[in-house]
Amino acid sequence: MIRLKKRPLKSIVFWMPCFFIFFLSCKSRDFNLDEMEFAGEQLKTAFEEIEKVRLNYPELVSPRSLRADTLFLVKPRDWTSGFFAGNLWWMYEATGEDFWKQKAMEFTAPLESIKNYRGTHDLGFMIYNSFGKGFQLTGNKEYHAVMLDAADALISRFDERVGAIRSWDHNRDKWQFPVIIDNMMNLEFLFWATKATGDSSYYKVADAHAETTLANHFRADFSSYHVIDYDTLTGEVRNKHTHQGYAHESAWSRGQAWGLYGYVMCYRETGKVKYLEMAERIAKLMLDHPNMPEDLVPYWDYDAPDIPYAPRDASAAAIMASAMLELDGYLPGNDHYYRRTAIQVLDNLTSSYRSDLGANKGFILDHSTGHLPGEHEVDVPLVYADYYYLEALHRKHEVRFTSENKF
Repeated sequence: MIRLKKRPLKSIVFWMPCFFIFFLSCKSRDFNLDEMEFAGEQLKTAFEEIEKVRLNYPELVSPRSLRADTLFLVKPRDWTSGFFAGNLWWMYEATGEDFWKQKAMEFTAPLESIKNYRGTHDLGFMIYNSFGKGFQLTGNKEYHAVMLDAADALISRFDERVGAIRSWDHNRDKWQFPVIIDNMMNLEFLFWATKATGDSSYYKVADAHAETTLANHFRADFSSYHVIDYDTLTGEVRNKHTHQGYAHESAWSRGQAWGLYGYVMCYRETGKVKYLEMAERIAKLMLDHPNMPEDLVPYWDYDAPDIPYAPRDASAAAIMASAMLELDGYLPGNDHYYRRTAIQVLDNLTSSYRSDLGANKGFILDHSTGHLPGEHEVDVPLVYADYYYLEALHRKHEVRFTSENKF
């Protein structure tokens, strides 16, 4: 039997403060790092974790979340496949370092396989956030061509009778022509395509979709349904649902953030004042909601029955912050309320919702909620939370990443 030598109590007492100081220094190091430097360290951890998964699943291209504490990677056709490459392009823009450019190109390249895919409305997320960001920073003509193919695929889902782009193809027994509020985020891709080609058809599709959503998605208090189902023969509304929220009449938090971001962007691209007015109304709804927590990081649904114990959604907060930073710039003469509020949200995300350095397989933010009714991705990191957090940090520092001042 091995006998352990007893250490004198005085020695233990001496080392305890040293250990405590060491622990504090390690714990506080991540808070002392610059926000983008911290993001870079996390993304380098992600590269290591991704390679471990790819040893057995080489067809997977991008991290999406953690499921059962395991890194969950996806194939190119997953709606989230473009966000990680986008995160790497944000890093390249922030640092100018060739390391990030090469990594961004590496994770962008596999997504070319979906440039003609017509089975999704999410090509903006998948292609514009990857190839689009890359093109804006490099002027790569091959990226430009990929985007135009994808833009053609996206507008193929537009139905003139409905006046909108079809969202999902699944659950045809439930919905004839579902249009989800998330789809507002993909319109920026089409506005870009018109500017890139001079062909107004992309603009017209995007604007029509925004008009139809404005007419049918919102309640009297300016909260949004998640899914509007249209009749394919008449174009009339059949059902108003909230698939990923608590109930059909509840205000699903990320859905409200999608709508806010979408109408700020649509105002930028069209100049239509009614889009700006809708964005302001959504922002007011979110910030003034009686169930908005003090730290401005929403519960996953504003009407969740278990508030204040309901899970939060850091992704909704990041999207909201990014949108408000842009919104503030379109309101001359204001006291920069939305900018100040957005910065407060970012500060809270950084101080209380960020992963520990080296933890969570390299994701930057924690405590997001993907699909609680579907019982997956609840109170976990999500790649799109990181994407909009990084975008908001760029906007906070007034680095405007749009096609107006890039390639």
